[in-house]
Amino acid sequence: MRFLHTSDWHLGRRFHTEDLIPAQGAFLDHLVETARSECVDAILVAGDIYDRAIPSLDAVRLFNRALHQLADLGVPIVMISGNHDSAHRLGVGAGLLARAGIHLRTEPATCDIPVLIEDAGGPVAVYGIPYLEPSMVRDRLEAEAVSHRAVLTAALDRVHADLTNNQPAGTRSVVLAHAFVTPGTGQPEERDKITESTSERDIAVGGVAHVGADVFEGIDYVALGHLHGFQKVTDRIHYSGSPLAYSFSETGHTKSITLVDLAPGATPALTPLPCPVPRRLERVSGLMDDLLTDPVHEHLKDAWLEVTLTDTALPFEAMARLRRRFPHTAHLRHRPVTIPAQATNTPTYSERVRGRNDLGIASDFIHSMRGTHATPDEHALLQHAVEASRLNEQQKETV
Repeated sequence: MRFLHTSDWHLGRRFHTEDLIPAQGAFLDHLVETARSECVDAILVAGDIYDRAIPSLDAVRLFNRALHQLADLGVPIVMISGNHDSAHRLGVGAGLLARAGIHLRTEPATCDIPVLIEDAGGPVAVYGIPYLEPSMVRDRLEAEAVSHRAVLTAALDRVHADLTNNQPAGTRSVVLAHAFVTPGTGQPEERDKITESTSERDIAVGGVAHVGADVFEGIDYVALGHLHGFQKVTDRIHYSGSPLAYSFSETGHTKSITLVDLAPGATPALTPLPCPVPRRLERVSGLMDDLLTDPVHEHLKDAWLEVTLTDTALPFEAMARLRRRFPHTAHLRHRPVTIPAQATNTPTYSERVRGRNDLGIASDFIHSMRGTHATPDEHALLQHAVEASRLNEQQKETV
């Protein structure tokens, strides 16, 4: 059985000030042509179809065009909603789309209803587990706790029950999921084995955003979405990554879609297929005068560029001057090498919060305001407030 695994399209997203709709359209055309040329049996789309719960009109038009192109392929398409999507909005018309071979899984209750495909090696059951917000789905899935591990475990219990009770012996299993999955059992140190990007939205609950790969024990292939870099969690669990770069933290990524060959009793064979690159990403640092005059930087003129200026003072009209030489400068940072005598070594606010989650920032605020850390009771209240705020935003998106 041959699949094409993709995820994290983020239709409607911009790259800083750049409109990505044309590049996203080119990717979708590439996806359809690749599916034809590689003679795939199905396409797996592991969430974050849109970038926002209420997508732009251009994004909706692009998705509508993609649906027609995908339906014309004549092979099953299985899609799930991600944490950026509004599950209810994306799932509108799911029953009708299924008649055209496009199977949207946006409701937790449908996670154990497989799309069944068959080849010479026998049947394959494809299950779609949409992004599961623990506070919102715990009761529906009868999970043991409000955590990502608990709700995913409950969903996989249903999948295994269907495989055992309703599918023929020897049926190969494929699961789509949108989550932060690490090798092993999800211990904190295992998070370092997975590469993150700054363009991924935090999904932490109770300070724990990730789950261990052991949750998916017994599944032949797990097609993951959420993280934007192509990477292996285990031999059977992979992220396809996003088809486009959405932040300069992805400068080193090779964007691809994943061709998956799943033979009976064998480890899945994966082949990453490169995606079209609208414009390469580059980073450069130095003094303004050097950047504007040194011929060594000439090759940066056609790239989306992140510039870090090391001048003691931020030069006047820095961005405008940089763009006269480098028209596609997208992001400017100021990191002076020589600090004036009257300045301090205190990091800027953006430096202090970079890479931190909301709970950590709130805890640091308490410490900075009164000079003592939050007590355990106060920490629990802060955690409750942060999770309630995020849950409130999730609920607004489903209205």
